[in-house]
Amino acid sequence: MDQLALSIAAPVVGALLYGWLHHHPYRIALLDRFMYIAVPALVAWQVLPHAWAEYGVVSVGVMLLGLAAPALIERVSYSLAPHTDNVAMVVGISGLALHVLLEGAALASPEAPVSLAVIVHRIPVGLLIWWLVRPRHGFWIASLGIGTVMAATVVGFGIGARLLDEGYAGVELYQAFVGGSLLHTVFHQGRHTHRH
Repeated sequence: MDQLALSIAAPVVGALLYGWLHHHPYRIALLDRFMYIAVPALVAWQVLPHAWAEYGVVSVGVMLLGLAAPALIERVSYSLAPHTDNVAMVVGISGLALHVLLEGAALASPEAPVSLAVIVHRIPVGLLIWWLVRPRHGFWIASLGIGTVMAATVVGFGIGARLLDEGYAGVELYQAFVGGSLLHTVFHQGRHTHRH
């Protein structure tokens, strides 16, 4: 139960870390650079291997679709262009919520030695959400994003091993699409809202 409490608290630590960094232009510039490296690394390390194992090259195509779809929508319709980053952000947070749901289920399994890894990598998840959402939509919407991740952790923990045993089809492909969407959001929206 302690690992559940720590994994719920970790995204809040990430958000607080953003607040501490944000008031120092040099630190926030370093944070921006870190995010431009960390998010692609997270997608390459956490998302693609699982998707590749299940779907092979199709998973790369789906990830590229997630990366390209917002840009294509922006080019096709100028009236939709201002909203594509917001849609990509919602898709990204939903994908993160799905990911942490599965991690919450893994935490419920007593033989799974993943607790420390889950807790530690939740801090950058909270930091990422706050970094993407807070500058554009404010405190309350960013808090909703953090709350979504926290709730998904609790639900995953409550459902536990049953969720992992079901093996839902398409989860890896959805996460690949979300990975592409997150990459678009970080490199496009982050570029426009993080100038200091």
